[in-house]
Amino acid sequence: MKWEALLSEKRAGCEEAAGDGRDRRSGFEKDYHRIIVSSSFRRLQDKTQVFPLDRSDFIRTRLTHSLEVSSIGRSLAQNIGASLHGGQETGESGAPGMNPGFPDPFRSGICDILQCAGLIHDIGNPPFGHFGEEAIREWFSRHLQDLTFKGEPVRRFLTEQQYQDLLHFEGNAQGLRMVTKLDYPVQRFGMNLTYGLLSAVIKYPTASTEVVPGAKNVCRRKMGYFASEEELFRSIAAETGTGSARNPLALILEAADDIAYATADIEDAFKKGFFSYAAFMNELHERGVARPYREKLSDAYDIARLSGVMGPEEYAIRTWLRDMQDVLIVAAADGFTAHCGAIMDGSWPGELISKKPEKVLLDALKEIAYDYAFTSMSIFKTEIAANHILTYLLDILVPSVLVYDSGDKIGLMEEKYLSLIPENYKQVYHRYTDGRAKEECVYERILLATDTISGMTDSYARDLYAELTGIRA
Repeated sequence: MKWEALLSEKRAGCEEAAGDGRDRRSGFEKDYHRIIVSSSFRRLQDKTQVFPLDRSDFIRTRLTHSLEVSSIGRSLAQNIGASLHGGQETGESGAPGMNPGFPDPFRSGICDILQCAGLIHDIGNPPFGHFGEEAIREWFSRHLQDLTFKGEPVRRFLTEQQYQDLLHFEGNAQGLRMVTKLDYPVQRFGMNLTYGLLSAVIKYPTASTEVVPGAKNVCRRKMGYFASEEELFRSIAAETGTGSARNPLALILEAADDIAYATADIEDAFKKGFFSYAAFMNELHERGVARPYREKLSDAYDIARLSGVMGPEEYAIRTWLRDMQDVLIVAAADGFTAHCGAIMDGSWPGELISKKPEKVLLDALKEIAYDYAFTSMSIFKTEIAANHILTYLLDILVPSVLVYDSGDKIGLMEEKYLSLIPENYKQVYHRYTDGRAKEECVYERILLATDTISGMTDSYARDLYAELTGIRA
């Protein structure tokens, strides 16, 4: 892969230059503004990161998490760009010089792309976090075989890829659909972002029919695009030169995401009282975290206690996590430069942080958060509630969209349920099914339901469920 292609500023939709050519921003800087002012980005403020429907203003949402990933991603890009730019190459005089293959515009380009990619990497996630994705997949695995269209099994009208798309529903694939079709639907290409940015957020360049759970190559473990966006995916891959490989910037984005949530989940879980300072210190020891890192935590605690800080345990953990983010950022940047050749030819199968002791540290943080927070009773209770909400919404929306635009008579309740689907999503449906036979559009009808649910915030989904079921009568 070549940086010239990876940093493509091409867009799917052509646009005229504004301001008679006086706009000095790069294509990626324009992407940043489009994302920030979009409604789908704003809705992240009321979507779950870890703790659904949490009333505390301390606990992270998808919005604050995305801002943190954006910041860490840019930091990683700065470090990696500086290393690549300053790579030691020998000129005719024999003196070391700058790497001519990675000039300053490339450095600023990868920083801008990673900053934008962090903002939208979770933009397609449904309500209630990753559990929301699992609930949607579970619903289709239970009900897809029983759905009918014009008296025939729905399965008959789906290609194998379309069928697997629904069974493997992914927020990553929904995110690509969101930014390229659903947001700003009056424009044919959604936000109309650059191909360089879109390529960077495709974490899994894999169709649903190619998914291999547990594959050594992590980018084959999930799907990255729906059949409805396959043509666009192929265009992006051709333009950026990635082919079937993962964009190197997507690897950096994944590292930024890992660093952000591994450290943030620990801070949020401690704030909610899921473990004590002493228990946390013991867990770090039991999981083999290197002594120097553990000593940094105890030093931070001693400083806080001797300084008379109220709540020295919280101060110590928050200070230590900030320092560990810096450690992991350096480790991830070093991992990229160390394996740059394999990453650029698409043969690197793993993650950027792969060496001890930083790998042990990162894994320990993830495992502690999972053991103490993700398996807590409070999480279980909210996930049970979330499952009721999403199951109910799918129960009423999917059968209703199957009669939408079918030529069949729409029942009284189906008509009312269809009114819940935003008009802009219906516009997108009609744009991409115009001129096709009704039987060919079953897949697109079902996507109307998943688009609608994925676009909901946690609170909106909860309140809608309460209203429709009469709980708040």
